[in-house]
Amino acid sequence: MPLAAGLDVGRPAVHVWEFEGGELRGLGSVGLSSAPYAHAFGWERMRRTPTVAWHPERPLLVVTGEDGLLQWTTDGVRALDGAPDTASYRGLAFSPDGQTLWGSPSCRVEGEDWESSDALHLASGGLEAGPRWDTGVAEHPGGGLVATLASDQGATHCLFARVDQGPASARMRVLNRALILDCDGYGTPLFSADGRHMAIRGNAYDHSVGIFEFPSLRRVLATTLGDPCPGYPYPQEWLDQLKTWSRHNLAFGSRPGVLWIGTPAGTLVEVDIATRQSVEHAVLSGSGTSALAATATGALLMAGSAGELVLLSEPAATTRSYAVHRDVARAAAHEFMRTATEVPDGEAEPDTHLVVTDGTRVWDADALATVNETDATDPTWLRIQAAVNNAR
Repeated sequence: MPLAAGLDVGRPAVHVWEFEGGELRGLGSVGLSSAPYAHAFGWERMRRTPTVAWHPERPLLVVTGEDGLLQWTTDGVRALDGAPDTASYRGLAFSPDGQTLWGSPSCRVEGEDWESSDALHLASGGLEAGPRWDTGVAEHPGGGLVATLASDQGATHCLFARVDQGPASARMRVLNRALILDCDGYGTPLFSADGRHMAIRGNAYDHSVGIFEFPSLRRVLATTLGDPCPGYPYPQEWLDQLKTWSRHNLAFGSRPGVLWIGTPAGTLVEVDIATRQSVEHAVLSGSGTSALAATATGALLMAGSAGELVLLSEPAATTRSYAVHRDVARAAAHEFMRTATEVPDGEAEPDTHLVVTDGTRVWDADALATVNETDATDPTWLRIQAAVNNAR
C-alpha cells in the first residue's frame, strides 16, 4: 500500500494519504483536534510541530507531538506499543529493519538529554542509550549505513553510522569519517538512488544547498537559493524570505544524477549534477512549493502553499535501472565503511575521534587543535576554532 504523510500548516497535526495509479486519497489524520499555531513562531512553533517516521515495511506511522508517542495504522490512532510515558522526542527514525525506533533527545533522564538518544525495541519495550543526533536519520540505499546530524550553533557534524540487521540494529555505531558544516539549522541528508551523491539543505541563516560525492565526501556543488538571509535580530525581510522558500524543497528521484528543487513560484527545477545545467518545469499555478519529497519508488510528491498535493513521475525512469542502482549503492556503502573505523561506545569526547571534511579540506582532531590562523574566506566554524586555540 503506497502511503504518504504530511504536516498541517495550521496546527500540530499530520495527514495521511494513499496514492495509486496517480490518484491520492485521504486516509486519516493525527492530532486534528490540536489548537492552531496562531501566532506561534520560531522556537515556540518548533516545539509544537510533530515529528513523524514511517516503518520501513509496514503501514505504520509513528508521530511524536503534544500527546506523546502515537501510532497511526489503517485501524486508527493509539499510543505506541511499548513506548515509555516520558517519551517526547524532537526527532524520530526507524532502524532499517524496523525492529527499533530511534528517538532524540533521550528521555531516559528527567528533561531532555541532547547529548544522547534512545533506541526503543518495539517487541520488548526495552530502552537503550544511543549516540547524539538531532536532525533526522537517512538510510543509505546500499544498506548497512545511515547518516544523521549533530548540530551546534558553531558547527554541525554530518555523522555516518554502521547498522546491522537484527538485535544489533538497536545501535548506531558511529564512524570516524564525518562532514563538518557551518553553524546549524540543516535538514536531514538526502541520498541519490545509486548512493553516489548526498544533498544537505540548510542552514539557519540562508537557503543553501550542498551536494557531496559519496563515498569521497567531496563537495561538487554549493549554491544559495535566492539572497542569503541576514541574521539576528531577524528583520521582517528575513522572516518574509523564510516564508517564501520552503526548507523541505529538495528531492532525489529515480535518476541518481538529478536533484529536484521546488521553488516559491511553484516550479520544479531539474538540476543535472554532472553538468550543473538546470531546467524548469511548471507544476503549480498561483502558489509556491511548501514541500517536496520522493516516494520509495522514485516518484515525486509536491505540496503547494494553496493546499495542492501533486504526484509526479520522472521521465526515463525504468524498473531495470533500480537493480543497477542497488549494485552501485552497495559498492559505495561498502567502500565508505571500509575506509572508516568505529568511534568507541560511551566516549565522553566522541569528536576527538573524528576525521572531518568540509568537502574540500580534511582535518583530524590534532590538526584542528593547532589551527591558529584563518582568513575571511574560511568557514565560520574554522575561524571560531582558531580563536579558541589562540585563547588557550
